[in-house]
Amino acid sequence: METSAAEAAPAAFQEKFKSLAAAIQGVILGQERVVEDLLVAALARGHVLVEGAPGLGKTRLVRAFADATGLRFGRIQFTPDLMPADVTGTTVFLDDGKSGRFEFQRGPVFTNVLLADEINRATPKTQSALLEAMQEHAVTASGTRYALEEPFLVLATQNPIEMEGTYPLPEAQLDRFLFKVQIDRPDAATLKRILITTTGPDPEAPGGVFTRDEVLELQRVLRAVPVAEAGLDYVVRLVEATHTHPLVRLGASPRGAQAMVLAAKGYALAAGRPNVELEDVRRALLPALRHRLLLSFEAEVEGADPDGILGEVLKRVDQGAR
Repeated sequence: METSAAEAAPAAFQEKFKSLAAAIQGVILGQERVVEDLLVAALARGHVLVEGAPGLGKTRLVRAFADATGLRFGRIQFTPDLMPADVTGTTVFLDDGKSGRFEFQRGPVFTNVLLADEINRATPKTQSALLEAMQEHAVTASGTRYALEEPFLVLATQNPIEMEGTYPLPEAQLDRFLFKVQIDRPDAATLKRILITTTGPDPEAPGGVFTRDEVLELQRVLRAVPVAEAGLDYVVRLVEATHTHPLVRLGASPRGAQAMVLAAKGYALAAGRPNVELEDVRRALLPALRHRLLLSFEAEVEGADPDGILGEVLKRVDQGAR
């Protein structure tokens, strides 16, 4: 019996997903879960905020992803004196000696994979320069709209907000990141492997595992994955429960629910399954919602964090379903 294209899609997606993950993990050691989250978000057409202390390989992770996918790569080093025009571009006057004209000079945002390095070291005004690009995949300058080439992904790194010289990201921008992933320090065994790898001959960058067209095709395959009504109801209950938790001032937005559904599709395909299971939704809960909760003052006093609160939300919803 011949296998239909729809039936073969999950297996093909899983094979390509594994090859891409392996290429990145050859450079980024001991961060398998982070790499998987990054790939799921990227193939769901989502932007990713990567948080971790300095020196944990955040920038290296993003560069390895761009190298492995063969996508055009751009980088912006965010600093306190960076201006919005340094991100999106600016209109300049050109004089050729006979007549002058205004021309838009495109900024580094015009690329496929944009590394917004240490994004929270720039002022909120400059951070907000990315809002239109992240949401609409376009930039408007002097009344003219310029579309960005697909795929367009913002992979931003940030240091923990408690560190010196950082600005909190505006809530509107945080909500535009599909995922927030956290890089933790490696264990002793992984640290030893990192030392061996990084202090010898220069390691080779991961070769182009994919092409741009293949990335676009995988994004289309992910969007086509069906989600049963029970899965959608589960997402709705989880999101609604974030609004009723006593330590949450503002719960997850509808965009957070969309992020969970898209991510669950990605996790299902990465496991070689043609449809979403509830475990895929649970897997998406933390990276999709941890940056969308506005905690109450009581939560800060008690030292509560979004991950812990989301764990309580999950437990409450699962117990209520029994």
